[in-house]
Amino acid sequence: MNNTYLLEIGIEEIPARYVKDTLRQLEEKFSNLFKEENISFSKIEVYSTPRRLTTIIRGLQEDKGEKIENIKGPSKKISFNEEGEPSKALLGFMRGQGVNLEDISFIDHNGEEYAYAKVVKRSKDIETIIEENVAELIKSINFPKSMKWGGKDIRFARPIRWIVSLLDDKIISFDFEGIRVSNKTNGHRFLGDSDIVLENVEEYEEVLKKNFVIVNHNERKEIIKYGAERLAKEKGGKLLQDEDLLDEVTNLVEYPTPVIGRIKEEYLNLPKDVIVTPMKEHLRYFPVLDIKDRLLPYFITVRNGNDEHLDTVIKGNEKVLGARLEDAKFFFREDISKPLEDYTESLKNITFQEKLGTLYDKSVRIAKLGEKIGEHLEVGEETKKNIKRAAILSKADLTTKMVTEFTELQGKMGMVYASISGENEIVSLAIFEQYLPRSLGDELPSTTAGAVLSIADKLDSISGLFAIGIHPTGSQDPFALRRSALGIIKIILDKKLNLSLQELIEFALYIQVEENVLTFDYEKVKMEINEFFLGRIKSMFLEMGIRYDIIDSVTQNEIDDIYDIKIKANKLNEWLKTRDTSEILTAFNRVATLAKNTLSSDVKRDLLSEYGISLFDSYNNIEEETLNSIDKKEYDKALDLLTSLKEPIDNFLDNTMIMVDDEIIKNNHLSLLRKIYDTIIKVCDLSVIVN
Repeated sequence: MNNTYLLEIGIEEIPARYVKDTLRQLEEKFSNLFKEENISFSKIEVYSTPRRLTTIIRGLQEDKGEKIENIKGPSKKISFNEEGEPSKALLGFMRGQGVNLEDISFIDHNGEEYAYAKVVKRSKDIETIIEENVAELIKSINFPKSMKWGGKDIRFARPIRWIVSLLDDKIISFDFEGIRVSNKTNGHRFLGDSDIVLENVEEYEEVLKKNFVIVNHNERKEIIKYGAERLAKEKGGKLLQDEDLLDEVTNLVEYPTPVIGRIKEEYLNLPKDVIVTPMKEHLRYFPVLDIKDRLLPYFITVRNGNDEHLDTVIKGNEKVLGARLEDAKFFFREDISKPLEDYTESLKNITFQEKLGTLYDKSVRIAKLGEKIGEHLEVGEETKKNIKRAAILSKADLTTKMVTEFTELQGKMGMVYASISGENEIVSLAIFEQYLPRSLGDELPSTTAGAVLSIADKLDSISGLFAIGIHPTGSQDPFALRRSALGIIKIILDKKLNLSLQELIEFALYIQVEENVLTFDYEKVKMEINEFFLGRIKSMFLEMGIRYDIIDSVTQNEIDDIYDIKIKANKLNEWLKTRDTSEILTAFNRVATLAKNTLSSDVKRDLLSEYGISLFDSYNNIEEETLNSIDKKEYDKALDLLTSLKEPIDNFLDNTMIMVDDEIIKNNHLSLLRKIYDTIIKVCDLSVIVN
């Protein structure tokens, strides 16, 4: 026999966004289960359709041998009572391990003797493992939202209707609160048969394919992709590439058949995003473009079924899209009947957050914060005007009919309406770019005004919400503040902006006090926001492949200039790669250990020993050049200069008693080390680098 196990969980239609993580969990849980039970396997395959989650495990092999383990129990001193009889603690341990007193030995562990039980463990057979564990494995799968049904205690993404559990050709049943566990599956809801009997695992995919179900989601994806591309090519066009949309559609159908429909020419006069958004976000259609990325009058949708009666299917989809676009045309005409600026007054009626005022209040705060960021960056007067104008108009499109209906168009319609209203190109683009990046891997602002507006908008939200005690906890982040912080960091790094994060946080909190009359523990909130940003910086740098100790080294001091921190990390990384640093780091570590808790760096040369004078003079000889290198961000050069102090540092520390009884002499020694430490720390904290 092939020893192949099949588990199919038959469910009501599962949300497409749940599928990827659910399959990951199934693969991981089955892998862990069989490894823990000493069962080897050659391959785990996980598949999905909207109505089933499938796991196929091939090449299962039992370990027929025995395994002897020494299990640690209670200490010897509590293992026996005063009469020398086994205590309750020892008896309970023996009962739990299934052993007798003669199986117990006492072995020293960290200076104390403990009871150890010699336990012989025999591997369970595959059938037993499945019977005893698969029910709980299914129940342990986590979803963003779960539900209960039919009075059962099970929680799952959607109600479970059937389970197939087959080991080769044998049903391996288990109790699952009355839900059928058998060798019977179901085909396509409308085209396939019900209660299809599977004779063995190997026929599973072929039997379902005959019943209009393609189990392998990767195969369905290829059918959709190449079928849609072929239809687009026949019309002289190409698909608008969207991998997320392709994945979602794949997880919405069991038997895909791509079809192409037509868009009425009259709708093509609408802005591109007005047409594309309802197609993609609401109807899951694929837009068709020409070679210049302009929309062609076609769309591609995917039928969940075969190729019968496609004309009727196409007409129905054209009708649905036509109704959506007719609404969009009406909204667009209504919205452009007045300039974008006229919509700002309505923002006073939309609450951003109860304690943080309206969207109008937020746009005022963004304008002030944007002005401050512009001053930091020393932008020109024209850019300052553009930032202020874009900030005032930044939320205006949220009150338009189009964005009220299609919320995904926020910012995009603001850009379009601003342009139609006569605003300049930079202001219009900045209104859209305030929301960038919208997701992981999304584009970043292309203009300075857009970058400033985006940072201001995100920092306003972070500062305000932290000030009123709302911030991410665990997996909860309802205002997407983590994404906002990562967005700020990405923009700063992408634009190579030298900004004082500390000053901006302080100013953002000041604005919250000034505009919203908030009262809060200023220092505590500032510290919380700093720690929040530090966490995001560290996680992002780790994703970039920067060593954890290098990250700690460049962030030990107060985080302020994020772009400068990145430069330091890169320079330090290269410096460590190209230098023999073990002895140098040891010397710097000795300095840091003694100097960290010293406040003064005021050194009196005449109170130093011979070796102290040598170190003091050696430092003075390189101080100016080192500080100039730091100012120029030539951190590797600064580290090379500081390396020249290794020998005088070692001589001083090896031949001088630092912590003498004379407080004046002792403090003078420590001040010398503090002076050197203060310069090193301007680059990084080398004491945390792992040799």
